[in-house]
This record gives sequence, structure tokens and C-alpha cells, in this order.
Amino acid sequence: MNPLLEKNNLQFGAIPFDKIKVDNFIPALKEVIDKANSSIEEMKSSKDEPTFKNTIEFLEKVQSEVDFVSGIFFNLHSVKSSEEMQNIAKEISALSIGFHNDLSLDQRIFEKVNKVYKNLDSSELSGEDLKLLEKYYKSFVRNGANLSEEEKEELRKIDRRMGDLSIEFGDHLLDETNSFELVLRKSEDIVGLPEFLLEAASLAAKEKGLEEGSYLFTLDYPSYIPFMTHSERRDLREQLYKVFMSRCFKDGKNDNRKIVKELAVLRHKRANLLGYKTHAEFILEERMAKKPESVRELIKTLLESAKPVGNSEMEELMAFSKKLKGPEELQAWDYAFYQEKLRKEKFDIDDEVLKPYFSLEKVIDGVFEVVKKLYGLSYKPLTNLPTYHPDVKVYEVKKESGEFLGLFYADFFPRQGKRGGAWMTNFKGQYKEGNADHRPHVAIVCNFTKPTETKPSLLTFGEVLTFFHEFGHSLHGILANGKYESLSGTNVYWDFVELPSQIFENWAFEKECLDLFASHFETGEKIPFEVVQKIKESSNFHEGRNTLRQVSFAMLDMAWHNQDPESVKDVGEFERGVLKDTLLLPHVEGTNISCAFSHIFNGGYSAGYYSYKWAEILDADAFELFKEKGIFDREVAKSFQENILSMGGAEHPMVLYKRFRGKEPTPDALLKRGGLKR
Repeated sequence: MNPLLEKNNLQFGAIPFDKIKVDNFIPALKEVIDKANSSIEEMKSSKDEPTFKNTIEFLEKVQSEVDFVSGIFFNLHSVKSSEEMQNIAKEISALSIGFHNDLSLDQRIFEKVNKVYKNLDSSELSGEDLKLLEKYYKSFVRNGANLSEEEKEELRKIDRRMGDLSIEFGDHLLDETNSFELVLRKSEDIVGLPEFLLEAASLAAKEKGLEEGSYLFTLDYPSYIPFMTHSERRDLREQLYKVFMSRCFKDGKNDNRKIVKELAVLRHKRANLLGYKTHAEFILEERMAKKPESVRELIKTLLESAKPVGNSEMEELMAFSKKLKGPEELQAWDYAFYQEKLRKEKFDIDDEVLKPYFSLEKVIDGVFEVVKKLYGLSYKPLTNLPTYHPDVKVYEVKKESGEFLGLFYADFFPRQGKRGGAWMTNFKGQYKEGNADHRPHVAIVCNFTKPTETKPSLLTFGEVLTFFHEFGHSLHGILANGKYESLSGTNVYWDFVELPSQIFENWAFEKECLDLFASHFETGEKIPFEVVQKIKESSNFHEGRNTLRQVSFAMLDMAWHNQDPESVKDVGEFERGVLKDTLLLPHVEGTNISCAFSHIFNGGYSAGYYSYKWAEILDADAFELFKEKGIFDREVAKSFQENILSMGGAEHPMVLYKRFRGKEPTPDALLKRGGLKR
């Protein structure tokens, strides 16, 4: 039997990762698609009057079974990719996209959906049933149900091609990231590098079989970021920066320039085919922002607030570097190095001093304690369930009552075949069927420094924030309490999905929270109060520059997707024109963001990167209520759980937000928190 299809005896219906082989995926996907298509044909030929149950609920279930198999494949493709997986990724994508296209473009199915929708007045639907019906009707219309047969075929071709291009983009970026190695052996080459980084680089060199005394540095974040922050060798920082920022932006097999242009053009054509002016207009119709003008206004507000502050920050940094006999003019590869030195001087705070207080195991325990205080959750490690890699841990999550809530997988360390960055994902979604509540299996994926022979995994404070962020997403999944999977958990508007993650970061700045877990891994000493104060005081350090950086990504995203990109002749030149108003340091020739911008070209954030700042407005406003009542106030936490975390997409997000907060948010709380508004 195919382990992706057979029912197993594993506890909680866990996925048998130890039995799944790459060659199981295509047969499994074909089988579930054939089974789904057979059921769909029966539904189409039925003479029964279309109803919510036999049409909408049926479509929800039949798609879920197909998405389960393809979802496992693409999750594993991100965390343990191999040549074998890359070879079948396009076929998996084509099968999945083809199935969904055939469904959404089938006229007879749409007629049944349309009939249920048009009879809405005489039905007794409400709540999630009504929301699901509206979702399916809109989905059919927005995915081409009203197109002619010729237009439908064109849409199918566009979708297939976009699926292939997105996979190619991601494979190129992964290959380009993994193929670079900087091996250092001389003592003068490693000046300034902290002990933890050298120990990790030495271990990486040993694992690669390099000679004794070698240090191996890569483009993975736990290696790249601290190297750029601490290395005294300006020439090596320049080399590493240029390699990192030119990924997939040069001739060769991993060049993404043509892919970026073609993807943007195809998205624009698809939007036009469906009756929209631009891809952004199409996407934003189903977002809180609603239209490109709202995003443009947000970007304008943030740019105007952040640019003067960013300029002042950079002037101060340049004066500081000159005081240290640094370069006459700062370049991009100098920023992290001098910024860290200035931060130490201004706040007497040092990541190297902080890291011993943030061993990964203690941070994990601390986060678990935070959610126990807020929501009454408990996390029990399980050793009897298979995972997809030995580094991955799995936990059983329970309510205070002891009721099972879901499985939580944690994958923390970089490795070959795993893409960079951090994210949360589902292996199984939550939904209800009769009296049964099918609970979710969620995962968070990060890329933290691995433990060495002498030290546990020690996190920078920035990595602590990353952990809190992704864990906030996981709460959105674990606490889901919806009736339908496609409306459950993180299945919400994309400019709302970041609220649970970003608000959770706030706890990491509070002494009451840090006291739960921040203790020295060797001495057990709690993090000193004055250090916590310095963390808080330094939280706005270079907020102008940091805001401009996020704004630049949002601007670039909208530039690709809120106009016809056909006229773009040169990807690099186009990007430079878009970002000229956000630059604080000179542009570095040969570098580019677009060709490695996986959020929008290999993820789900096209025309949606602004969501991070949009959600920051929500989180700053929402956390003010926790601050007023107490950061562990159970009543406020209960309201946040009931109105935000457990509701998923059952209602419009602004309705949910106002029910929790009592009012609509404004940017004021965010600008004040960031020191961008007095």
C-alpha cells in the first residue's frame, strides 16, 4: 500500500514520514485525483437539486483529499529537497494545478454552485456555511468560470506555466545558496568573529571533510548574518555581500531574471483575462486593503515617516565609523558591522553577551510557558512518532482540560536541501465532520545555529523574535476551531494572517516574559533587569532604516504587480528605479533583490508583501490592550483567542478585529512604538 493513502495506526493519525518515499507521490496524487474526478462526474450528472450539502460541502471535501497529498510533497520539498524531488516537482505541480483548473473552469459545476448561490435568499444558511458558499462562488468567478472555452484554455496554460516557473525560481535559489562556500584557514581572516560562529564554522568544515583548522562559511542565515555583523575583514564582508545579493542575478543555469519577468507578465495577463487591470487589483479584492490605492497610501505614510529618521540614523552611523577610522563612505557591506558597534556603544548591549541567556531549549520551554499562562496550553514531547528528519521534534498539544488540540512539529536547523528563512505550515488542517473535530498538525521551520560539541544552540535576540513570530502563526493553526478546513486556522486574508505572529513578538520584549526562560546556559543566572531594559531601549534602534527596508520590499512587490510589466526591459534597471527613494547607502552594482525575492515569486505574497507592515499596525494597536490589562491577563487572552486565533476566516477580519479591540486600528500606535512619530 502507498503510505500516503493507507490508514495507519499511528497515534493522532500522524503522518508516517518514515515510510513515505519520493516515488510514492505521483502514484498517490494520480489516485486521489482519479477518485475525486469520479466523484465529481457523479455529482455533475446527478438530477438532484443542487444544495449547499451536495454541492458546496462536497467540493470542500473532494479538494481537501487532493490538497493533502500535494501539500505534503511541497512541504517536504522545502525542508528536504533532493534532485529526485526536484525532478518530479513540476509534474506534481501540473497535476495539482490541472485538477483545480478543471474543477474551477467546469461550466456544469459552476451552474450548480451558481444555483445554490442565487437561491441564497430562500435558504437558511448563516455563519460559516454562508461564508463558505460566498467563498466558493467568488472563487469560481475569480478563477475563470465566466470565461469562454477559448479563454479558459488560455487560463489553464498560464496557470501551468506559472506553476513551473515558481518551482524553477525556488530550485535555482536553493542551488545558488547551497553552492557557495567560503573556507578560511588563516587567523587574520577570522578576526572579530565570535566564538560561537567559529565553532559552528569549524563543525561545518569537519562535516564536509575539510582539513583540520578550516572554517566553512555559507549563505545560510546563521552563517551569513553574524559574519557580516562581526568580521573585521572588510574585503571578505564585501565578497560575501556581493555573492549573497547577486544570487540568481547573473548568467548561468540559476539565472532568475527571465523567470521574474515572465512570472510578472503572466500574472498580469491572467488578471486582464479575468477582467482586472492588474494582478494587484485582482489579489487585493480579497484582502483587508481592498485596492492598490490603500496600499499605496500606507507605503506613502510609512516612507514619509521613516525616510527623515533613516537619513539621520545613517548620518550618525557615518560619523561613528569615521571616529573608528572606518571608510570615508559606508557601503552596504559595512552597515551591519558598524550598526552593531554603534548599538553596543549607545546601549551597552551585545548579542554575544545576550546569546548565553537564549539557549534554544530554554527558549522553547519559555514559549511553552507563555502560552500556558495565556491560553492554558501544554506541549508534551513525543518520541514514538516518525518525523521527516532526525532534527525535527514533535509535540502533543493539549488544552487545560486535557483535551487534544493538535500535533506541533519543530524544525530548527539549516541543512542541505532545506531552504533558508523561517515559516509556519500545516501538514493537516482543522475541520469538523459530524461529531468529530479533526485536529491540525502544524509545523514551524527555522534556520538557527546548530548545537556544537561544547555549546547548545544559542540564539541572538533577533532569532528569539523569529521563533516567537513563527510560534504565533502556529497558535493560529493549533487553536483553530472552524467547521471547514478552507476557512480554518491561517486560511484568512493575507494581510490579516501576520497579526497572530507579529503580536506574539511583543512578549519577548517584556521582563515578565523573559524572566520565565532567559537564564545563562552555564550558570543558570537569570537575565539581569538592566539587560532587559537595554533590550527594550534598543528595540527602536535604526527603526527608520528597518522600516524603509520593509517599505522597499513592499514597493518592489507592487511595482511588479500593479502595472503591465511587459515594458520592463532590464530587471536590474527596473528595480533600481523603483527603490531609488528608499536607499540610504549607494547601490552595489551587480546586486538585485527581485531574483531572490522568494516571498513573491516562490511563495504566496505576490501583491501582498505590504501585509507585514499592515499587520504591524494591527499588532501595535492590539498589544496596547494587553499592556493596559497586563501581558498575561487571561480575559484579554481569551478574547484574542475566541475572536482572532480560533475564528480563522469565518468572518471578515475587520469584524473580528473590532470585536476584540472595540475599534478600527490606525497607524499611530505603530509609528509611536517605532519612534517615528512623537
